[in-house]
Amino acid sequence: MSVAMPEPMPAAPGADLEQKVIAVLKKIYDPEIPVNIHDLGLIYSVNVAGDGAVQVTMTLTAPACPVAGTLPGEVERAVNSVDGVSEAKVELVWDPPWNPGMMSKMARVMLGM
Repeated sequence: MSVAMPEPMPAAPGADLEQKVIAVLKKIYDPEIPVNIHDLGLIYSVNVAGDGAVQVTMTLTAPACPVAGTLPGEVERAVNSVDGVSEAKVELVWDPPWNPGMMSKMARVMLGM
């Protein structure tokens, strides 16, 4: 007697593209902290539309961060470079304010926290 295995659930639309975008974000590092911006907790959301448009909502460690004028543009260029992305927009927000508790466990370990 054989038991039929359930069919795997299909991935949500844009899930593959979202993972590609996150992989690119993990290659961008905060210049003052040796951790990528995703694990640092600076990326609040990555939303992928059906047409490949990507909206990234992010913050910085502080409003006076020296890269406030350049990092969002760097993120936008990196996301636009991902195959399948038709358009990338980055929104810089300050609410909720970033705090060290937003870092991934790996980031906290890397920083000795």
